[in-house]
Amino acid sequence: MSLKSWFIGRLQACARVAGISELREQVLEAKLLSARLLIRQIKAQGVLPRLADAEFKVFSQFGDDGIIQYLLQQVDIPEDKRIFIEFGVQDYQESNTRFLLINDNWSGLILDGSAGNIGKVVADAQFWRHNLTAVAAFIDRDNVNDLFVRNGFKGEIGLLSVDIDGNDYWVWESIDVVNPIIVVCEYNCVFGAEHAVTVPYDPAFQRGAAHYSNLYWGVSLKALCLLASRRGYAFVGCNSAGNNAYFVRRDKLGSLKSLGCAEGYVEARFRESRNRNGELTYLSAEWRLGEIAQMSVFDVERQSAALISEIFQR
Repeated sequence: MSLKSWFIGRLQACARVAGISELREQVLEAKLLSARLLIRQIKAQGVLPRLADAEFKVFSQFGDDGIIQYLLQQVDIPEDKRIFIEFGVQDYQESNTRFLLINDNWSGLILDGSAGNIGKVVADAQFWRHNLTAVAAFIDRDNVNDLFVRNGFKGEIGLLSVDIDGNDYWVWESIDVVNPIIVVCEYNCVFGAEHAVTVPYDPAFQRGAAHYSNLYWGVSLKALCLLASRRGYAFVGCNSAGNNAYFVRRDKLGSLKSLGCAEGYVEARFRESRNRNGELTYLSAEWRLGEIAQMSVFDVERQSAALISEIFQR
């Protein structure tokens, strides 16, 4: 191949890359414009009967971008408190706070246990365009407050999003250096709405290693509601996917309705169970609990650990 042919080939390749990059920017702008129109429509409806009525997705896994925007319309968050913290973000392409960062120009802190994931975040153009702090750290209840303070985050903030597929209950219980107005926390719907349970605390907990089924992780909605109540928060609902619960600090609740756990509980329809070979088994709701029946959980009301099978027979 001649030098001229090589050079022309490189130019063509660069043009293709530039074209793809430009197309991605155009798609993003179209998605943001559509979302802004939806935000106006949601605002015009006032207080909604359920959070799911506000759902739309831009960057969130499900409809949480819309729910968060709706809550921002209902909850008074001062300009200087428009700060978020989210952990368990992977590479941050799909998250609960990316829309807040890009659309609303909030600042924030994100954390993930993978240095590779955080490296991808830093390499993304949105990192330099916005005031985002990205830290690689495996969070536990003993280091979470120090991680926040060392990175300049303390006091009142607008939103905290907790999603680590394991010690979520224990970590939120331990946080005391920030005072979020809104808290989003993932719950495990397999545990149902009647029992206040969580996986026992293990600083090295890894969902995939804890049980082959991928179903043994995190915390029940009732346990989160009890914790939230102790900390001065009201439960205001879940997303329609049945994996994220929303809590608002009572002094900021405004016109939002505080719900009971059973009233606001949503059972997940998505099916992510696996067999011992790591293959998806697509277990429906009635079969999921039996798969992990012999695993131990901690009952936060009784302050004792027991097998899932024992607790759910009570």
